[in-house]
Formats: sequence, structure tokens, C-alpha cells
Amino acid sequence: MKVLLIGFGSIGKRHHEVLSQMSQVKNIDLVTKQDIDDKICYKTLNVVENINQYDYFVIASETNKHYEQLKYLDENILNKIIFCEKPLFETSKELTVNNNKAYIGYVLRFHPLLQKLKDLLKEEKVLNVNVNCGQYLPTWRADADYRNSYSAKKDEGGGVLLDLSHEVDYIQWLFGNMKEIKSYQLKISDLEIDSDDLTTFIGKTKKGIIVNLSIDYISKITFRNIIVNTISNTYQLDFITNKMIQKDKQGLEEIYSFTNLERNYMFEQMHMSILSNQKNICKYKEGLAVMKTITTIQEQNI
Repeated sequence: MKVLLIGFGSIGKRHHEVLSQMSQVKNIDLVTKQDIDDKICYKTLNVVENINQYDYFVIASETNKHYEQLKYLDENILNKIIFCEKPLFETSKELTVNNNKAYIGYVLRFHPLLQKLKDLLKEEKVLNVNVNCGQYLPTWRADADYRNSYSAKKDEGGGVLLDLSHEVDYIQWLFGNMKEIKSYQLKISDLEIDSDDLTTFIGKTKKGIIVNLSIDYISKITFRNIIVNTISNTYQLDFITNKMIQKDKQGLEEIYSFTNLERNYMFEQMHMSILSNQKNICKYKEGLAVMKTITTIQEQNI
């Protein structure tokens, strides 16, 4: 299998690291303005020679480039597999992928405890959900100035809503697409950015489940968790400690943990799924549904 990796920043390098270890991947070429030793590098997508020689296309560029690159690929290749990093776009756009199969990089779907939660909830009536995630932006990438990152720049598709759209995706994956939303998308801190550093909403899914979400760039204590209340149980999943607690009405607790989660485990599982059974992966239609919710929030906060 030949792979064309588009974009070679931090996330592109991570995909390269993962794909290089996969037995079915024989070759990885790059679309990047960088010059990488021992690699075939194309400066732009439209100068790639014999583009149909590749089997798997990985878009890992800045969010504001995804639309044009995905559009170009679907117009110039046929019956191939396209992976696009999350989020699909910086705001909702009309683009139908007709000629290829496309999947979106919502890697948290491959967290073993989130998959366990999904299985446990199959027999439950969910009442409400609280989702929280926060980390101080200057600590995200220790080797780079946060002010120069795409996260800091609204016009490049930055901002906490787009950066942490994993949370929007798994909410809709587990509980149904959002139907009603009241939101705030703000820049409230002293961070030197022009993108949003806090987004919060309360809403209801099409299944009638009440959801409360808060995500931010401003918390000096890093946290990422979900609490689900059902008729019978409360579930608390902590993505930082990789532990989930299930507690019932009688106070009985069961603890699930996955403390040895390796750095690239979820990325490996995601790419393996795309290239085999497509189980749990975010399909293009689902990625568009995430963009619809994001756009609703954006339009409420113009």
C-alpha cells in the first residue's frame, strides 16, 4: 500500500510514525514545503505525479486547507480511501465526496474506555451528560510558542471549539446528534490569540438527552472527562487517568481502568479500522454532522 501524507506538522509526523509501523504500508510520500531526507516531497498537492498510484490519502494540514484538498482529491482520484484530520472544515461547507471513501480523524472513538462506555449504555436509559475538557494553551506544545500555532489563529481554523471538537463528535456518537443548543463561544483570557478560548453549551440531542459541555484553553489544571447519569447508574470517565467509575443506586462501584495506554494506541487502532472493518471510525456523513453543530454554535456567537 502506498500512502500520500498531506501536511507534515506535529500531527502529520505522528501519522507518519504510526503508518510507518504498519506492515501493509510499503511507502509514504509527502506533500509539504519542507525538505525531508530520504522522502519524496511535493510542495503542493496539484504537482503530485501520477496521483492515482497512491491507495491511502491522509490530510493532516491546517484546518482551513482541508476543503480545497479534499475537493481536489475527490475530483482527481477514484475508489481510494481518504482520511482527513478533524475537524473537517473551519465552518460548515457544502462538499459531497462521491468518488472515494472518506473518514474523519476523531481518534477518541478508539479510547478503550469510551468504547466500554458505549457498550454499557446500550442497555441504559440516559438522562443527562456533562462533558468537560480544559488545558492551558501555552502548555499544549512544549517546543513551540502558542502564539504562532494555528490554535491561536481564527483564520487558520484555530480556537478551542475546533481544536476540541472530539468532544462534540463523541457526544453525537454516543447520544445522538444535537437538536437544540444554547451556547457561548468567547475569548475571555489574557492569552495572545484571536480565537475562542472558551466554548460552552447546553442542549438536547435528537434522543431527548440533555447535554452540558464546557471546553477551554485557560485551565492551568488539565482535565478531560465525561459524566453520564442514567436511570440505574452514574458513569464518570476520566481521560487523564484512564479510569472509569460506574456507581449504582445502592452505592456499589465498579472501576474500569486502562492505565497502560500507549501514546499511539488510538491512532494505530483508527488507521487499522479504516483499512479493515471501518468499525467505530467517524464516517464523512458523521463528520458533516459535527460541522453542523459547530456552525450552529458559531452562528449563535457572531
